Amino acid sequence: MLIDHSNWLNLAVALGVGLLIGAERERRKEAFVECKQNTSSVAGVRTFTIAALLGAVSVAVEFWLLIISIVCVTLFVVSAPKNEDHSLTTHVSLVYTIILGGLAMTEPALSASLAVAVAILLAAKEPIHWFVRGAVTKDEMMDFLILAAATLIVLPLVPNRYIGPFDAINPYNMWLIVILVMFIGALGHLALRLMGGRLGLPLVGLVSGFISSIATVGAMGERARHTPHLLRVAVAGAILSSLSTILQIVMLLAAIHPPTLRELAIPLLFGGVVITIYGIVVTLSSLQQHSVEMSSPSRSFSVKTALMFAIVITLVLLASATLKAWFGDAGVVIASAVAGMADVHAATISVASLSAANKLLPVSAVIPILVAFTVNTTSKVITAAVTGGRDYFRQVTVGLVLQVVAVWLGWVLF
Repeated sequence: MLIDHSNWLNLAVALGVGLLIGAERERRKEAFVECKQNTSSVAGVRTFTIAALLGAVSVAVEFWLLIISIVCVTLFVVSAPKNEDHSLTTHVSLVYTIILGGLAMTEPALSASLAVAVAILLAAKEPIHWFVRGAVTKDEMMDFLILAAATLIVLPLVPNRYIGPFDAINPYNMWLIVILVMFIGALGHLALRLMGGRLGLPLVGLVSGFISSIATVGAMGERARHTPHLLRVAVAGAILSSLSTILQIVMLLAAIHPPTLRELAIPLLFGGVVITIYGIVVTLSSLQQHSVEMSSPSRSFSVKTALMFAIVITLVLLASATLKAWFGDAGVVIASAVAGMADVHAATISVASLSAANKLLPVSAVIPILVAFTVNTTSKVITAAVTGGRDYFRQVTVGLVLQVVAVWLGWVLF
């Protein structure tokens, strides 16, 4: 293939790739020379730029020429004189730059993105080394590998279809719950490391509640069980996750069917205000306690707790499917209640979609959504009882009950 006018942009991208990675390696070479008092190095900005263009031109002329170029450059860096900087990172980066230059001829955007990522990775050598060698403990690294294996190895192998009695269980979704609980636990552990227990867990609970409030309640319960002095902040995190549930319902209704949101505005406002006040009170009370922070890092999460939580959700789904089969399709309310056992947002989307399609009046959509919300809160209470112990269960249940009462009170009064 000959180089024509349409290839100039691709060549420009290849040039930029070489300049970007080469500039970073040039600065690294300068630091090496100052440290080692050596005037020679394997490659700098010019070498990397030429290497990127070499890859681009090789692809433009003949693909096999790219293979030859990579082999030749690899042999060059391997046979470099002993008095030069034998950084394996620089050697690999040089060969990689040739490949990126060749990629720029067919996928310039991807090539440029990868070049930026590589340059950032190379420039962040010291922070990365400090994080891996000093900031992360052996147990935390093992937990990260477990989470990565559960996500990247196990999850793709799990069947994504409904099985079991009444086709109620999706193994893929259940394993996602396990991953989610472990992830929230790891996020909470990171917040503990960075901000301390009294500030980190409430913030994690608020953010994680947008992903899954039930999973957050379970993860906070596991934290409270293993670190009793963080009980109050774990309760605050669990309570604030229920505020996220309210906020997410508001956002979903605003996007799908605003008239339904208007009908539910007062109940959701009541529930949101009550749970916010309770969460703030619990958080402030935890700040006033002179509890001792974690003196040594613990495990990021408990695989046993995550599996137990998924089993609880599975049993709830089986029970809901059985009840639905016994009593038949008794309407949107029962369907919403069944869906709400695992996820209130799915029920909200379904009911709001019916209203948007003029199959259900907005005022008639209120009860199904409130029923789903109430049943979902019941699932949170069960989760708190299973994972967190008696004190955690009692304090979380008080806040959740107050929220549900406030929501229904807002509906009855207004």
